[in-house]
Amino acid sequence: MVLLRSMNSLRTSLRALATVSAFQFGQRSRIIRYCVSSLAVGGLAIHYCTRNKAFAAAIASPRIDTSKFMADPVTGVETLEKTQNDIKTKMELLILRIQAEICKALEEVDGEEKFTVERWQRAEGGGGITCVMQDSNVWEKAGVNISVVNGTLPAAAAAQMRVRHKELSEGKLKFFAAGISSVLHPRNPKIPTLHFNYRYFEVTDTETGKKHWWFGGGTDLTPFFLDKEDIIHFHTTLKESCDVHNKEYYKRFKKWCDDYFFITHRGERRGVGGIFFDDLDTPDQEQIFKFVTSCAESVVPSYLPIVKKHKNDGYTYSDRQWQLLRRGRYVEFNLVYDRGTKFGLLTPEARIESILMSLPLFARWEYGHKPKPGSKEAEIMEVYVNPREWV
Repeated sequence: MVLLRSMNSLRTSLRALATVSAFQFGQRSRIIRYCVSSLAVGGLAIHYCTRNKAFAAAIASPRIDTSKFMADPVTGVETLEKTQNDIKTKMELLILRIQAEICKALEEVDGEEKFTVERWQRAEGGGGITCVMQDSNVWEKAGVNISVVNGTLPAAAAAQMRVRHKELSEGKLKFFAAGISSVLHPRNPKIPTLHFNYRYFEVTDTETGKKHWWFGGGTDLTPFFLDKEDIIHFHTTLKESCDVHNKEYYKRFKKWCDDYFFITHRGERRGVGGIFFDDLDTPDQEQIFKFVTSCAESVVPSYLPIVKKHKNDGYTYSDRQWQLLRRGRYVEFNLVYDRGTKFGLLTPEARIESILMSLPLFARWEYGHKPKPGSKEAEIMEVYVNPREWV
């Protein structure tokens, strides 16, 4: 822009000099001084801009403040600043921001502990930032992880992906993935467990040269006891974030969530749902990114009021045992059915500690356990088996 303005100024000055002879001497001298000054300034600007491309790039690319993140970005800051309009950069900056905002909110509600932060790298490409807090005042185990990885999909992972993406060839698949994943296991059984995950995936088919991309994610709640007010608040907040973008999204993704988090061998859901979507590539990349941003930003307002409401509630030994039994179901779903867990375990040089961060510190399996009819455990169990419409 500076260069363009300077060129225009030079052109104007040269045109003025070409016509200066038509004026009287006094007027000519003033015009000549003006034109010479303009030529000098313009020439200096052009010289500076062409010789100092770094300066021009700095004007065009805003600086990224990394002090707000939990750790330095996975991708180099200089690269991120130069590619801020690229969807991969946008997604990495989004998950870095969301991770920091959620970790700080969880630390505040805990009041005692801070997250342990570990930045890691993957030899094949990329890395991540793992944030974990465990055995704290409120959180038995809370993890908020981001990863930005790339490379070649191994055969097993590629085969799993082709089940849902028939258009992919049998050739090698280069991939890029950026996402945030979190599971929050509270100590108090009166506080529900929360899970959320938002991700962007890109695959380049080396055989056809075609690039495929999509977004996925969701937020879901697993309460151990039925508090209708809490569940309505949670679903209402998610619906509001969906409605800004498409009035059909909540209904569609709420059903998808109920179906996805179904523990087939148990015949029950993991919790009371929320929203879930995958392989989303319409209407266009920018609109879906804005939708994903709204969903990620809805995590704190959908969940933290519930935590604050119940964190000082009393509970019994029986309440704790029921919580541990339901956590056993959580483990079963994550290890048997969850796509993200399976993909992570199939990825070369996967960071197992980060993948299995979702598992609770404690869980319980009791042979032949069934809640007593009419009990509060039986009440929530009915919801696990038969999902309800909350809003």
